[in-house]
Order: sequence, then structure tokens, then C-alpha cells
Amino acid sequence: MRLAFRFFPAALLASTSALLVSSASAQSPRSVAASPAQILAPPAGYHFPAGTILGYKAEWRFFSAGVASIQLQGDGVTSRITGIANATGFVARLYHVHDVFDSAFDLRTFCSQQIHKQTEEGSRRRDVVIRFDYSRSQAVVDEFNPRNGERKRFENAIPDCAADVLTALFYAATLPLTAGSVYRFPVNDGGKTGEIEVTVEAREQIHTDAGAFNTIRVAASGSELVRHKGKIWVWFSDDTQRIPVQMRGRMGWGTLTLSLTGIEKQPATAAK
Repeated sequence: MRLAFRFFPAALLASTSALLVSSASAQSPRSVAASPAQILAPPAGYHFPAGTILGYKAEWRFFSAGVASIQLQGDGVTSRITGIANATGFVARLYHVHDVFDSAFDLRTFCSQQIHKQTEEGSRRRDVVIRFDYSRSQAVVDEFNPRNGERKRFENAIPDCAADVLTALFYAATLPLTAGSVYRFPVNDGGKTGEIEVTVEAREQIHTDAGAFNTIRVAASGSELVRHKGKIWVWFSDDTQRIPVQMRGRMGWGTLTLSLTGIEKQPATAAK
């Protein structure tokens, strides 16, 4: 289930978030295979879907594995994405998972400001805060182990602008995503900054509990995103909203699929 927030995984896209991806744009592609990995400001007219809660169910090897949600909030400048994942049923009896990721970023630039990760995975417990200090080009990581009270702080280098594993999903949603295109951008998850490569593969119609969607399928790969030689796919609605309709990760231990179960609209609230 952690796949849901690492994409991109991020993600989206990244392990996932896998947690990833896309919005039509009149501009030319801003990051292609031969270009340096970078994050650019969203195109004029981009609308972050604040006040939306996306619900998902997870399946692993034909078993119901869990549920997840992504809540989007914002005040026009600072925006927030909160992802929650819980293992359920048979899988929960095998391996307990309760993860909460809360990310804040500057909507004008899509540079991540901070991500707070509270993870319960099996017997492991961690509370991690990553702050992006662009004035010093450093990610400052504070890690707390509630089981033994141990605290750690360390830093690592970041570029002028970087995404975390949750903002990566919605940053990719600002890209043109034309068929066959490849986009690259930096993602930091507390360790060394890695480069995510997003490839636009095909258009498909996807059926979920939330309905039928025309989608764009993209594949994500990268050293910090897809570990253990895995691969991530994300299907985004082929419309102006670019909602992540389905996310799938194929790892050595099997394939995990998250599919959309519902879309809830709420009044937009200011990020704290």
C-alpha cells in the first residue's frame, strides 16, 4: 500500500503515489528525454482541483488489499495534498499498514515546501518531516521512531526546485502529455534527489466503481521512485481535470492496483 504514495509511489506516482500526471497545454513540451530534469511553473490557466477528495480501493493478487484517499486543499498560493492508505481484510491480517502523508507546495512554482509522513507498516513506525530549504539548497529531514524514542536529523542536496512523492503526481498533471513524449523532473523523498522519467504510452478506456473514463496511460520510472526493479503506471482522465483514475505497480512481490471509487467535492480550505 505504500505504493500509493510513491508514484509517483509518487504517486503517484512513485512507488506511488505511485503516485502522476497530465493536463493539456498550448505550450510546447517543457521536459523531454534529452532535456535536463527540471520543474517549471504550471501553464497559464492551470486549475488545481482544491476541495476534492479522491477515494480508491486497492487489489493485490485478486485480494482486496486496502483503501486510500487523496484530499486536495489550497488557497491559491500554498496548496496541500493529504494521502491516507490503510490495508484491510486478509492483507491487513498479514501486514498492517496505516500511512498518512501530508504535503505542502507553492502552487505558483510547484516546488515542494514540506512533506510530513507518518507510517505504520508491519512492526515499523516512523514519523518523518522533510523541509525543502531552497535558500541553502538542502532538504532537512527530521525522523522520529516512536517505538524507541530515537530522533535523527540529516540534510541532503536539492536543486532549485524539487517535488516530493505526492506533489509529483499533480505536477505531472500540468504537463502537455502528448503521445510518445518523455518528461523528466527531480523528486526528493528524504534521501538523495532522484530523477523521475514519465513516458506517455497510450489512450485507454477504464471502468472503475466511479464510472467509465477515457484515460491517458503513462509509465513512471526512476531510481528514487521505483525500487526493486519495479514499474509504475498511472491512468489519468483524458479531460481538463486529469484525475488519476487508476494506478498500478508491478514489483517483485506482485502487482498492486488502485482504482477510483469516488470523487467528493468540498469547499476549498486554506492550507495552514
